[in-house]
Amino acid sequence: MIRIHGCVEPIEIIEPEYLTSPIIVASPHSGDHYPLDLMNASILNKESLRRSEDCYVDDLFSAAGSHRIPFIRAIYARAYLDLNREPFELDPDMFSTPLPDYCNTSSARVAVGLGTIPRIVANRKEIYSRKLDFEEAEMRISSIYKPYHKALRSLVNRTRHYFGYCILLDCHSMPSIGLPSSSYDRKKTINIVLGDRNGLSCSPAITDETDRIFQSLGYSLGRNNPYSGGFTTQHYGDPANGVHAIQIELTRDIYMNESSLSRRPGFTKLKADIGQLLEQLTQFSIHSRNELSFQRLSAE
Repeated sequence: MIRIHGCVEPIEIIEPEYLTSPIIVASPHSGDHYPLDLMNASILNKESLRRSEDCYVDDLFSAAGSHRIPFIRAIYARAYLDLNREPFELDPDMFSTPLPDYCNTSSARVAVGLGTIPRIVANRKEIYSRKLDFEEAEMRISSIYKPYHKALRSLVNRTRHYFGYCILLDCHSMPSIGLPSSSYDRKKTINIVLGDRNGLSCSPAITDETDRIFQSLGYSLGRNNPYSGGFTTQHYGDPANGVHAIQIELTRDIYMNESSLSRRPGFTKLKADIGQLLEQLTQFSIHSRNELSFQRLSAE
């Protein structure tokens, strides 16, 4: 049987005993554990592999704990397994044998090398020196992917049961190069992109309020361009049933050096501002409870 070398717990969950906020914070790409089976099979060193990592996003949103907000974060690196994908979104060219029919081998993400098990890192460099066995994919998915999404679904269900609705913030970072200008001020490059699948995964009221809070703190916002949301927003977002999922992308250069991967002085301010976001969004959502609660019975 194939095993993860130096196996560690796949996720960390900080869950308050008593819920006081309908918000859930998730950080699926901030994991920084690079197991030996990845390093032994990779052409790249750890520094290169980290180019796909959402460095420090979990730290930036760690104020969730002090606000009694459930917080779930990945431990394993995105280059090893991407939790913001379908469970078997795999590139057949990466494997030594044909993949089972249930695998999604033709998605746009697979085509560019960014499936559940990525073929490349963010700078488009190939990760692997050899073909993988499908058993390796199954092991990663069963040991890491499934526990993460089982835990996230449990948090969503618990929060929705308690409040009648929940707001899932799926938190990420993005490179600063190539971003469009703000839709509000064409002279400014956007700092933050909010993705709600063009209104399908989240109530517009929540997206508008998140936008307003960030703007009041001095940030330039964009919506759904170039990131409208990934698997998490698509899979969990169900506003009619009271589950609102929004993706938050933070431009890396406002809090870190993208070359050295070190924190910048702006990190402290951004972390404090995110604390303000969580506090204000909690108050807004509680006051808007009737609008945000489920509007029809679930078919499940």
